[in-house]
Amino acid sequence: MRKIRNHLGRDLKSKRTRDKLSPKERSLLMSKIRSKGTRLELKFFKGLRKQGIDFQIHPKDIIGHPDLIVRRKKICVFIDSDFWHGWQYPRWKHKLKNRFWRNKIENNRKRDRRITNSLKARGWKVIRVWEHELALTKFKNISI
Repeated sequence: MRKIRNHLGRDLKSKRTRDKLSPKERSLLMSKIRSKGTRLELKFFKGLRKQGIDFQIHPKDIIGHPDLIVRRKKICVFIDSDFWHGWQYPRWKHKLKNRFWRNKIENNRKRDRRITNSLKARGWKVIRVWEHELALTKFKNISI
């Protein structure tokens, strides 16, 4: 059987392997994952600033707390992590350890759809950018 790989070269058909970290080590590692101020976010914001785009980051008054907004044009941008927001989730959900993680990612995906629909109904243009798309981008001509 031929292995199917994604853009990162990962085999999504393989079975889940035993975790090399203890539960305590895994917990410590997962606790260090940030939702704001990531390298990709900062790189993205820098690219927009170089183009002279006026934007606000992490506004508290907009539903869903987008990563950035351009109020003048009513544009919301969300930078979604491939894992936490489930990029191609149906292809790799079988590799998750237990139901807790499947529920977590499935609920994140449902919330993302609900927030996107709500913002669109309020007249906002919603842009969702995947983490891997930003990792592959040179940030020369970002258009919003």
